[in-house]
Amino acid sequence: MEHASGAEPAGAAGDAAEVLDRPLPEGVRRRVVALVSDAFGGLTVAELPAQLRQYARFTPSRRAKFAGNAMAATLENDPVFRQRVGERLKEGQPELAAAVEAGSPPGAADPVDVAAIAYVLRPAGWVKLVAAAGEEAHRADAERADRAGRRELERLRAELAEARAHTKNETERLRTELEAARKEAETLQRKLRSALSDVKRGEAALRKTQAGIDGIKAEASAQVTAAESEARRLRVRLGEAEAAVEASRRAVREGRSIEDMRLRLLLDTVLDAAQGLRRELALPPALLHPADTVDAVAPGRMTPKDIAARALSETDPALLDQLLALPQAHLIVDGYNVTKTGYPTMPLEKQRLRLLGGLAVLAAQSGAEITCVFDGAELAAPVLLAPPRGVRVLFSKPGVTADELIRQIVRAEPAGRPVVVVSADREVADGVAKAGARPVASVLLLKRLSRI
Repeated sequence: MEHASGAEPAGAAGDAAEVLDRPLPEGVRRRVVALVSDAFGGLTVAELPAQLRQYARFTPSRRAKFAGNAMAATLENDPVFRQRVGERLKEGQPELAAAVEAGSPPGAADPVDVAAIAYVLRPAGWVKLVAAAGEEAHRADAERADRAGRRELERLRAELAEARAHTKNETERLRTELEAARKEAETLQRKLRSALSDVKRGEAALRKTQAGIDGIKAEASAQVTAAESEARRLRVRLGEAEAAVEASRRAVREGRSIEDMRLRLLLDTVLDAAQGLRRELALPPALLHPADTVDAVAPGRMTPKDIAARALSETDPALLDQLLALPQAHLIVDGYNVTKTGYPTMPLEKQRLRLLGGLAVLAAQSGAEITCVFDGAELAAPVLLAPPRGVRVLFSKPGVTADELIRQIVRAEPAGRPVVVVSADREVADGVAKAGARPVASVLLLKRLSRI
């Protein structure tokens, strides 16, 4: 939107004639920033100053939070921008804006609103309106502080009176408890003296009991000697009984031998009949056994955990080659994490092309399935990119990060398939490891690609 040639000189003359001699009151400044932030929605990107265009897509509240200083400075130094904001302000609040320009703001209007509109529109006498709003805000703050101080004083007085009453009650309670404690101490002392007398009597009884115990021990020792002699006699009798039992068992085994022979003959008959039936039906030999259906690692086959247990360094490119050599291996790459680790100064488009070129060669060399994931949350439009042969390229949807998309891909893989995830993000590495994937650092892939 273009302005008439006479509008800017008039505003400039007004600014030169009336200039604030002190900073804007904080309340007025916040209201001015809010007005400018709301006016953004009615301006095109071309109408915005260059330093404010980056905030065009922000919401008004977020724009006021992060671009407040920039908007205030631009409004002060750019008359054209201030005039455009003033026009939007007149459209949004025509009655109040007209009253302020006429120099007769309504008495019921908020002085801060009046001052903010006057600061933007710059009518005659706007400096006085801003100063009056500052004084009014200062006076309101002082009144609030005075009321708060009075309330705090009343609260402290009430607390002091309560504390005094509490202290008095506590003192009386402590005196009562002290007296009770003294009486209890006297009672305990009497009980202690009585207990000491009981202890002495108990010690005398203990000595008497100990003498009785010594006598009982001597008698028990004699009884033990007699019991041991009886036990030796019983062991001899037990040996004789065991010999008799063993002789009886041998006799029983000899008696059962005929029955065992008959049972064995019947079993052979059944087995011969089964063999004949198998030949009659021409049944093929069984090729699959129950043990073959159990999911396990056969000898000679390696898993990502087996490779992780070997003595290779975590930064040795040979480790990645061994992982990709596993049957049906799937390599998932956190695209921007790798490119910003290896060549962060390049534009994003060239970062993507360089990484995908290296992955295409790696796919041809290893034969592994390779998926490269990029964060698409900040893309203004779809990326026109032809994925290289052997490499699947995915961008995350709006509201979904590349990290979340990687975890979804890992969870979609069947249990037991070798899945390798390349990322320097510790949160991503921990998450995919819990899902059964093998995380490796971005620098490991960069070293491997440097050998291509």
